[in-house]
Amino acid sequence: MNKLRSPGLWLYVLKRLGLLLPTLLGILLVTFTLIQFVPGGPVEQMVQMLKGDHTGAAAGSAVPGGSASGDVGQGSQGLYRGRVGVDQARLQEIRALYGFDKPVVERFVDMVLGFMRFDLGTSFFHNRSVWELIVDKLPVSISLGLWSFLITYAVSIPLGIAKAVRHGSRFDLATSLAILVGYAIPGFVLGVILLVFFGGGSFLQLFPLRGLTSDDFSTLSVFGKVLDYFWHLFLPLTCLILGSFAVVTMLTKNTMLEEIRRQYVLTARAKGLDERVVLWRHVLRNALIPIVTGFPAAFVGAFFTGSLLIETLFSLDGLGLLSYESVMKRDYPVVMGTLFFFSLLGLLAKLANDLLYVFVDPRVTFGSQKS
Repeated sequence: MNKLRSPGLWLYVLKRLGLLLPTLLGILLVTFTLIQFVPGGPVEQMVQMLKGDHTGAAAGSAVPGGSASGDVGQGSQGLYRGRVGVDQARLQEIRALYGFDKPVVERFVDMVLGFMRFDLGTSFFHNRSVWELIVDKLPVSISLGLWSFLITYAVSIPLGIAKAVRHGSRFDLATSLAILVGYAIPGFVLGVILLVFFGGGSFLQLFPLRGLTSDDFSTLSVFGKVLDYFWHLFLPLTCLILGSFAVVTMLTKNTMLEEIRRQYVLTARAKGLDERVVLWRHVLRNALIPIVTGFPAAFVGAFFTGSLLIETLFSLDGLGLLSYESVMKRDYPVVMGTLFFFSLLGLLAKLANDLLYVFVDPRVTFGSQKS
C-alpha cells in the first residue's frame, strides 16, 4: 500500500501514458500511409460491382499511374481500369460515399479525432459500426483466449516446477521431449490431423467441425450446455495450447533452477530448514516473479492474437478472421479500428506488466530513493 502513495509511481504512470499517445499515433500513421498504396480499394470494388464484375477489385490491380485506396486518378490517362463504363458524376458520388473525396491529411485527422472519442467508424461492407462487429466476434476470441491462457499456465507452471525439482531425471527428459515435439508441430497442421482422425474425416467423428455450440444449444440443460460448449472447443484449444506449453514450462523450470543455485538457498539449507519450506516458501516465490508479471500481456495477447488459421479451419468467426477479411476486402474502417483497439490494449498491458513487477518484487522501486 505504501507504493500506491509513492509520488514516483504516479509520475511513472503519467510518463508512460504520455508516451502511449505518440506511440499510438505513430502506429496509426504508418498503417494509414501504407494503406494509401494498396490497390483495389473500396471505390474500385464498388465500380466493379456496378459493372457486374462481383469478383471485386481486391484481386485486381491498378494500371500505372492509378492511385490506391480509392483515389482512382484524374484525366484520361492512368485511370483505374474499373472506371471504364462508369460516368464521372457516379464516380464522384461513390468516392464521396466512402469519404475519398477529402484530402488524405483531412481523412487521417478525422479518423484520429474519432478514435479520441472512441468512435471507430462504420464498416464499408457490413454497414455496421466497428464496435458492433468487435463485440459480435468477442465470444469466440474470449472462448479461445481465456481457456488457452488458463490451461497453459495451469499445466505449465506445475510441470516446470516438477521438472526443476527432478532436473536430469527420466521424468525431466521425457516431458522435455513431449513438449518440444508439441512445440514443433504447427497448430494448423495439428488441426488438420485432428479433424481427419476425430472430426469425421477418414476415421472417427467424435467432435464437431464448426462453431462454438450446436444448433439445439438453447434446448439443452445447463450441464448439457457446458458439455456442448467444451465439446466444440476441445479440438481448436488443443491446437492452440499444445505449442504454448514448451515456452511457459521451460521458463518456469529455468527460473526455478536459477533461484535454487542462489546463495540464500544454500544458507537456508545450512541452517537446517526443511527442503519443502526452502522450495515452496523461498525459491518458488522468487522464481514466479517473471512469470506472474507477464500475466497481463499474456492474458490480453491470448484474447486477440488467436490463430487465424485455427479460426478458419474450425469455422470460428472471431476477431482474427474479422481482421483478415477486412484487409482482403479493403474495409479500411475495420482495419484501422481493430488496429487501434488491439494496439491500445497491448500498450496498456505493457504498462500493467511494469506496475505488477514493482508490486510483486519489493526490490524494485519507482525513481530514486533518498538515503
